[in-house]
Amino acid sequence: MPALSSNLSYIGIRGFQSLNSLPFKFIYQLETQLDIAATSGTAETNSNQSNVVKGGLTSRNSYIGISSSKWGSLMLGKTDAPYKNSTAKFNPFFAMIGDYQVVMANTGGDNRVEFSTRLDHSIWYESPNWRSFVIDALVSPGQNRADNSDNIAAGEADCTGGNIPGSGGITPVSCSDGSFGLATSASLSYSKGGFYAIAAYDRHEKVNRSSDIAAIYASGNAYSQMLVAQDVAAEDAGKVGLLYAFPSKTTVGGIFETLHRYVAADLQFQNERQRNGTWFFASQGLGHNFSAHFGWAHAFRTPGDPGQHNDSNAVPPGGDPASDATAGANADNSANMFTFALKNKLSKNLTAYFDWAYTANGPAAHYDLGAGGRSVTTDCHDASDATGGFAPSNPHCWTGCNLMGVSAGLNLKF
Repeated sequence: MPALSSNLSYIGIRGFQSLNSLPFKFIYQLETQLDIAATSGTAETNSNQSNVVKGGLTSRNSYIGISSSKWGSLMLGKTDAPYKNSTAKFNPFFAMIGDYQVVMANTGGDNRVEFSTRLDHSIWYESPNWRSFVIDALVSPGQNRADNSDNIAAGEADCTGGNIPGSGGITPVSCSDGSFGLATSASLSYSKGGFYAIAAYDRHEKVNRSSDIAAIYASGNAYSQMLVAQDVAAEDAGKVGLLYAFPSKTTVGGIFETLHRYVAADLQFQNERQRNGTWFFASQGLGHNFSAHFGWAHAFRTPGDPGQHNDSNAVPPGGDPASDATAGANADNSANMFTFALKNKLSKNLTAYFDWAYTANGPAAHYDLGAGGRSVTTDCHDASDATGGFAPSNPHCWTGCNLMGVSAGLNLKF
């Protein structure tokens, strides 16, 4: 399946203004996405439509704030969360197929990555380097006027969490497919010489996933309605990572991550949002400006699975055998992803690359080759009404498939 993509391109303005004799300065950044291969506009497929214009001015990390070399920086605006930024240097496949965000920080294998995301209307602090330690911390008020987070947050174009009202194919239309309220994120890093270590934490309050339950119970019985009300709960993520760059131009690193969704015991049968994940990578500098990179991500099993795709094979608790279906508890939704890339630095700013990625999904898993807006994706929102599976649920995903892709591209930084 051939494709041509911009993957991820952006441009911006960054600057500062001295404030006379004050010991800090005013800082600002305005950043926007550039669509090279596609026409800029709202994102739309045959099963999903977003009102966010990614090519609009300040659609990406943009802020104003104050900064001091001694005390650090305090900013207001929107930014990639500290949880996301803390391990960016562990990902030599950024914006390629096989980007580690296919698995890491991705609770369900969808193309949106819940814990590696940009948070709007935020305030955050970035410390200076204090004896090799750096602290970043952020808070983003939910701005959701509904207690269960099913409204669009004030000032936003789409539901919080990277989906639209009605995502999941459920009516009445609402933000019931991952929308959340208050978000907090923090990271602590230590670097000295070639050694780098991080610990990071991210939490989203009142995450509404009631559309998962509504899709499982096509019959809409009283038991399912009780579960719908319960399926609003906090989710969090924590990770630790170690990286070392050797004098031989060899860099190795690894991350252990744990994801949790705090739902009642009677919802664990459909809880695909709680699991562990690991990532390992190795990079080697070669002669003539070449470098080689290898990565391996593993997603462990979750307590349960809503089974709304092509894997529905069990009746949920209190369900109707004639119309209800779920993958249920103990479904094998584990996955492995392997990535290899060869890069050549053609000039100071321009790099060419060849990239190969392979994702091996368990029978109930649907991890992709690209996620979070990076690279061309093949899962979920590229199609609807796939054959098989649970008919009322839309869009369908192709679960249990092994996906492989190759790509080549150019990366210019200036």
